[in-house]
Amino acid sequence: MDRGVSVFAVPIAAGASGWRLDRALADALPTLSRERVKALISTGQVTDPAGAAIRDPARKAIAGAVFTIAVPAPTAPHNAAQDIPLVVAFEDEHLIVIDKPAGLVVHPAAGNLDGTLVNALLHHCGGSLSGIGGVARPGIVHRIDKDTSGLMVAAKTDRAHEGLARQFAAHTIDRRYRAITGGALMPPAGTVDAPLARSPQNRKKVAVVAGGKRAVTHYRTIAPLAGAALVECRLETGRTHQVRVHMASIGHPLLGDPVYGRTKQAHRKLLETLNFHRQALHAARLGFIHPITSNALSFESAMPADMQELYDMLVN
Repeated sequence: MDRGVSVFAVPIAAGASGWRLDRALADALPTLSRERVKALISTGQVTDPAGAAIRDPARKAIAGAVFTIAVPAPTAPHNAAQDIPLVVAFEDEHLIVIDKPAGLVVHPAAGNLDGTLVNALLHHCGGSLSGIGGVARPGIVHRIDKDTSGLMVAAKTDRAHEGLARQFAAHTIDRRYRAITGGALMPPAGTVDAPLARSPQNRKKVAVVAGGKRAVTHYRTIAPLAGAALVECRLETGRTHQVRVHMASIGHPLLGDPVYGRTKQAHRKLLETLNFHRQALHAARLGFIHPITSNALSFESAMPADMQELYDMLVN
């Protein structure tokens, strides 16, 4: 095998039996998007348990079958390295933990072709980022929304990327968010176990959908506020917009959330006064096992100034 190719043996989970193969493989290896898996299948980079190349992304997956995915090293990224300031919580030759500010997009996409975290990492790391995510997402193991602040990890090597991806897939990463929600939660602590998928009514939104991917959020009230609450949300799974959708689904949307929020008039006035125009969500804690050294690492980030100011104004 070419030294520039990363090879993964991916077993099909029991719950994915009967799914399209591209969906099942992407679910098992979350560092690869479904579109990237589909492209790899179409170009003969995926082989079945007998070693035969597969070119049909719609082939049905069979539980227990192990498929091999060969991920070619990315071509030189079109992303430009940009000197964008970063707050680095930890860094070694294998990975880097960033405290991302609200407003920073994680990777280039339509409408945000530069000025992203990837552009910043390419500059900071001198181009030393893993290639598993492909040309558009070098080093990116997971994401947090543009207007969510807080901690995230990026990989500098493919080996580190694969090791972190396994932990994310096994749901062993400790991820805890601070959120300011509308209303007092009753009970003050609990669990939301509700499957998530793209909304059938609006594909740009995520919704609780029967048959969607399993999503579990454990929450507890840290402090009651005026018509609101400061809440810790611990992710058992990590789906797109999970905290935002789950909290909204139980009647406590995040203050300032432009997509899933239903902000009361009094809170709208306060948000306008503070010029607070984002979901009140911060990735406050990130813990994992270092994929190379096996050391347990844990990082914490205080709420940023805008969320702290909002909190202070809402304290009873």
